[in-house]
Amino acid sequence: MAAVCQVTGATPQFGHNISHSHRRTKRRFDPNIQKKKYFVPSLGRNVTLTLSAKGIKVIDARGIDAVVADLLKKGVKL
Repeated sequence: MAAVCQVTGATPQFGHNISHSHRRTKRRFDPNIQKKKYFVPSLGRNVTLTLSAKGIKVIDARGIDAVVADLLKKGVKL
């Protein structure tokens, strides 16, 4: 599963682990990705989305119908 949020577009970021001797090695910061199922009244069915924790908060604030309408406008297949 790709670590990308369907609502916010959050993707992994990259940086360094820094040891006590200040030696740097590459590392990856993954977003907090969750699979979540919502019932969408406008579609009349359940939709499973891959969301970050912030994406879940966006849905709580705006509502699932508004978020799904934006996703369909972008051309995301649900």
